[in-house]
Amino acid sequence: MDTVTRPRILVVGAGFAGVECVRRLERRLAPDEADVTLVTPFSYQLYLPLLPQVASGVLTPQSVAVSLRRSKRYRTRIIPGGAIGVDLKSKVCVVRTITDQIVNEPYDYIVLAPGSITRTFDIPGLTEHAYGLKTLAEAAYIRDHVISQLDLADASDDPAERASRLQFVVVGAGYAGTETAACLQKLTHAAVRRYPRLDPGLIRWHLIDIAPKLMPELGDKLGRSAQEILRRRGIEVSLGVSIAKAGPEEVTFTDGRVVPTRTLIWTAGVVASPLIATLGAETVRGRLAVNAEMCLPGHDGVFALGDAAAVPDEVKGEEGAVCPPTAQHAMRQGTHVADNVVATLRNRPMTPYAHKDLGLVVDLGGTDAVSKPLGIELHGLPAQFAARGYHWWALRTNVAKVRVATNWTLNAIAGDDFVRTGFQARKPARLKDFEFTDAYMTPDQVRAHVEGADRGEV
Repeated sequence: MDTVTRPRILVVGAGFAGVECVRRLERRLAPDEADVTLVTPFSYQLYLPLLPQVASGVLTPQSVAVSLRRSKRYRTRIIPGGAIGVDLKSKVCVVRTITDQIVNEPYDYIVLAPGSITRTFDIPGLTEHAYGLKTLAEAAYIRDHVISQLDLADASDDPAERASRLQFVVVGAGYAGTETAACLQKLTHAAVRRYPRLDPGLIRWHLIDIAPKLMPELGDKLGRSAQEILRRRGIEVSLGVSIAKAGPEEVTFTDGRVVPTRTLIWTAGVVASPLIATLGAETVRGRLAVNAEMCLPGHDGVFALGDAAAVPDEVKGEEGAVCPPTAQHAMRQGTHVADNVVATLRNRPMTPYAHKDLGLVVDLGGTDAVSKPLGIELHGLPAQFAARGYHWWALRTNVAKVRVATNWTLNAIAGDDFVRTGFQARKPARLKDFEFTDAYMTPDQVRAHVEGADRGEV
């Protein structure tokens, strides 16, 4: 008797793009039409835009980690690990599981949505001494670290140590960096009331960026408004400035200033996951070059989207324009790729992706916010309602929405207890310790590994 095998669809990454793709496939495909597998280290979707509020304690980590196992149509097989290489010729994805086992996962169709990693530069001491804010663990770790600096400064009798522990530097004045500086400044401003031995005037926050403007996507007017809010709250904003070198107790700016600090938070942009480089395919500034249907030209059954793909921006209409790496585009690309995969399975034509940007919302903590939904400029409470309303709506499950709304309410009413959870109890972890960028293979290593597995050598 002949055995009929169902097509194997492999989705890499459980960010906005990957999860939306999987959920759409589960809704549109009959159970016997295809097998769907998802590769991800964690069985949750991280709502990345709210990480600054996790770092500042407004939200709990669990509230922004949306479970993948709550779907009513849940039937996707999850491989707990990370993809470290793809052999397009053999149609095999190499996966390192969370127990460090290397497995080969064959596929008929692959959807590459591995997302991005923190962009770093060759700055002395950067990866050894800076903290990132790209993962849930980093957000929880930074909260512990900031509170521990207050604890240690309060206990110290050394004025120089106090000064260095109470200065904080955030690099990157884009969406993530601006919100991070604003939310964490709120945390330290509120916490210092519980430390009678500390002079509030010693607490200083620095937000720096090599760019000439703060969040240029907002436009000049709202960008200046956001900058004024930050400066009014005591955050020193320095534009046209970056880091020359970083040490354990001080940071040197490119304008020559030396700031004594034990806290350097690096949020200066992202780059595509190193997985893309293992394919040996054409890229655009590190992102995989795909067509408007989000297919990889010359390779049947290969789709890519989200931060890792240079998806043509059909709405902008400019030659060479690609969609920005935002959650807004990633969610819609995930749904669209799923529809194109289904269309391919059913021998129907695919459709190009097009979406008009809905705008940007920026929550600066408390009642401070600036937003530009649908091109309408807002600030203050209206902007805050727009920002939190959009994030609340975008959360995928009702459970997550209830948790987030409850956290916002409790924090507004009762404030924070400034409790450390113990991440500082052992060896400190920095930027280089969280994203495992050294785990990926080269294209030659991928090919050798797959060929060796075919011969039974690995």
